[in-house]
Amino acid sequence: MSNYPNELKYTKDHEWAKKAGSNVVVGVTFHAQDALGAVVYVELPKVGATVKAHESFGVIESTKAVSELFAPISGKVTKINDAVVNNPGSVNDDPYASWLIEVEPTNAAEFDALLDQPTYVKSLEAAH
Repeated sequence: MSNYPNELKYTKDHEWAKKAGSNVVVGVTFHAQDALGAVVYVELPKVGATVKAHESFGVIESTKAVSELFAPISGKVTKINDAVVNNPGSVNDDPYASWLIEVEPTNAAEFDALLDQPTYVKSLEAAH
């Protein structure tokens, strides 16, 4: 499925994650932005903040709903994507280019435990 790149890892909460050197970049999936509709606001943590796997690290708001963003892994935020904060609609244009945060993981095993693309797509199909 082209909407879900094979090289990414996924969460049941519809975030994606990919390695960037020793760090992990996080964003929301095509499914998440599609379900939300037009994204109008994104709230992200500050650089240096600590995030915990499966816990909220921010908020994404659309014309239809406000949703929490859940960290796929635990660690320290090393970068945030100011371009998405300044232009939240970019998440709808390309959810994989519009990453949200970069995290320095505290437990590499958490990344390995994330869903692979076929498993994530199956979970979406099972939900319908």
